[in-house]
Amino acid sequence: MSDYQTVLFELADHVATITLNRPEVLNSFDQRMLDEFADIWRRCRLEDDIRVVVLRAAGERAFSTGVDRKAGRFRHPNPWSADDPGFFLGAKQNRVWKPLICAVHGMCAGGAFYWVNESDVVICSADATFFDPHTSYGMLSALEPAALARRIPFGEAMRIALFGLDERVGADRAHTIGLVSEVVPGAREQVWARAATLAGRLADKAPLAVQGSVKAIWDSLSMSPHAIREVPLMYPQLSNPASQTEFKPGPRVEPEIR
Repeated sequence: MSDYQTVLFELADHVATITLNRPEVLNSFDQRMLDEFADIWRRCRLEDDIRVVVLRAAGERAFSTGVDRKAGRFRHPNPWSADDPGFFLGAKQNRVWKPLICAVHGMCAGGAFYWVNESDVVICSADATFFDPHTSYGMLSALEPAALARRIPFGEAMRIALFGLDERVGADRAHTIGLVSEVVPGAREQVWARAATLAGRLADKAPLAVQGSVKAIWDSLSMSPHAIREVPLMYPQLSNPASQTEFKPGPRVEPEIR
């Protein structure tokens, strides 16, 4: 599959840029988008020309408001055979270890957290708001906040899950609790530009070293304290010899202070 209908996909200078492209429904996802993301993540995992992935969204109002409640999605009648949307949308669930930069503007709600939760760098514009509307519609909120609780304090994840449409987390609060690592002044265009800058810097680094770092850190989240001390040792042993042989560092640049 390469003729995508719900997203735009561009590849330039080793950076794959994915743009959610259903602004008329606030970039909510339907079954078509789920299927297209499954194909996109396969490409990102297998194509070595892709070193970094940027995820962003078209339109002015929203990054995404989660599932399209009108169009819906396919649900297997057997609950034990059903797939969660995260199986399609989650980069890490699809074994993509290329770093993923998520550039959020406007509303980011509900199922949109599937993307945020499995991103490596999340930045947002000053107009971004984050919320989970499930309980306001009489629906249980579980998978999104459970994964969110690995990124932010437990009490913050619980509050987002429980209060539904009654509360939204603004950009500054999102930065304070660690949901995003940077708030970009301005709106969509500014956060897109910043994401492109960050992606370019990562694309210039040794691909195996960057991808191995991503995998090692994510894998450590499910390890015991003893395993964290022992298991990650194998990652540099596997990657560094090949990476240092193939990669030649560029000139040093003045680092940013953030």
